[in-house]
Amino acid sequence: MGASSSTEQVSVEQREAESLAASTGALPMLQKAFASLADPQTNTIPLHSLQQCFSLTFENPTSEATAMPPNFEGLLSDVGSSMVGVFFVAEKGGVSWIEFLRGYVKCCGRTSASASFNTLFRVFAMAVVKAGLPEKLQFDSNDADCKMSGFLVPADALMLLWLCYIMAWNSKDLESFGEKGDCHGLPDLRHLVLSAVSWSGEVGSDFNPWDFDILGTNVQLPAAKILMWALKTVPSLPDCFMQYVHGSIEKSFRSEKMQPSCSAVPDRSPGVECHNNLLNQGRAWAISLTLRSTLHGEMMKACFPSYGGGTNESLVYRSSLHGKGLNRFWSNVEGYNGPMLILVAASLGDVHDDNGNVRRWILGVLTHQAFENRDTFYGSSGSLYALSPVFNVFPSSGKEKNFVYSHLHPKGGVYDPHPKPVGVAFGGSVGNERIFIDEDFAKVTVRHHAADKTYQPGSLFPNQGFLPVEALILDVEVWGLAGKTAKDVQTSYKKREQLFTEQRRKVDLNTFGNWEDAPEKMMMDMVSDPHRVQREDR
Repeated sequence: MGASSSTEQVSVEQREAESLAASTGALPMLQKAFASLADPQTNTIPLHSLQQCFSLTFENPTSEATAMPPNFEGLLSDVGSSMVGVFFVAEKGGVSWIEFLRGYVKCCGRTSASASFNTLFRVFAMAVVKAGLPEKLQFDSNDADCKMSGFLVPADALMLLWLCYIMAWNSKDLESFGEKGDCHGLPDLRHLVLSAVSWSGEVGSDFNPWDFDILGTNVQLPAAKILMWALKTVPSLPDCFMQYVHGSIEKSFRSEKMQPSCSAVPDRSPGVECHNNLLNQGRAWAISLTLRSTLHGEMMKACFPSYGGGTNESLVYRSSLHGKGLNRFWSNVEGYNGPMLILVAASLGDVHDDNGNVRRWILGVLTHQAFENRDTFYGSSGSLYALSPVFNVFPSSGKEKNFVYSHLHPKGGVYDPHPKPVGVAFGGSVGNERIFIDEDFAKVTVRHHAADKTYQPGSLFPNQGFLPVEALILDVEVWGLAGKTAKDVQTSYKKREQLFTEQRRKVDLNTFGNWEDAPEKMMMDMVSDPHRVQREDR
């Protein structure tokens, strides 16, 4: 049943397979899963059982932002058989213990980043063919590092990203999904698709991301460029596949104990919970794909209620809710000691579409430290994000450390012939910041990356030129990514500051001593009767 006893003669192949599986830390889990799935008579896992283990079944997946590509639901139903066909070798109608271990290692073993993407693309390519769609990707061999050729169209890229999203969410919330997943609604991932389209360089200078028709455009995105884009922009994307494989196998022997019911799961549709947030599910998930630290989990909690246990628990500040301006911003972020994500929605004001609607864009900044009231730059690490309409990430370049600048009006009213700018900024230098938000949170100034050596170069919004751009701020959000502990510490800090403020406002006359001996009384007496004889103490 997968677990060999000390008296049995273990083959070299089995020892090697078990050793590789043990290196992943999943050998005990694989032994339980094999015992649950295998046929006791043949001691192999029937193909249909393994395919069912990896199956993705969703009824009527929908997305409010983008129409559903044809045959996408069929593609999801063919994922399980595609995974088994690519990675698990059947012997005599079933998968043996050794081949079961080998298949798991192929999916979840340690490998290079390019090989991990190759694994994901191979499963997607086979599922596309099984769903009756034209074959667009080809592979030289079955090796993990084999060369991939062909192309994808924007609709294929959207289906691939949605597939990874569903896999990631399924593996994160096993009890909610149960044996039959319920996707409710798929997030808007246009910004990721447009990022891949613009990276490919197959579109002309007239590329308009606001009006680009993803499903109606057959522009070919070369496989090599898609791979390079994914490696740079969404390096954690293959983790969705690996987590799904691991979670599905674990669920195979946990299902009898759990027995969840999808009908009992409340409707936690992503589009309903965070509809008004700048940080919606699509943007939060895209940012999480750029992270590999503990921030990845916190990023998922920021906008996924059933994963984080609540809605908007990580929201620290929103200008439309708490009010615009540096003082309102500071009163909400002060005392929060940990990484934060700042989002700014802006518009040039004179850029409209054919219907007269303002074309806005959203940029983001990930800081790894708390905000400080300083007239110089500070910080240890961070990243800039172009979030909408095209997604891009610009991490630290390692050349300078001008990550964050946050300066309030100096106290005391001392004259300064060369006052420092009052506002919040990221990158660049004082007076020449890459991103500068003014004191009233009314305008944001974005400069060319040539002015900044702290973050990597790139455009923060479509068609950004060399000259500085001053845009109108529509909304600002700040999300805390240090967990519940940091939020509790900030709450305690605010209560303590409020208590000190109230104490300072109270006047205790006993602290001034006897009124008869007070200098104030003597002055009042002198004013009322200046010729009055005063007693002199000697």
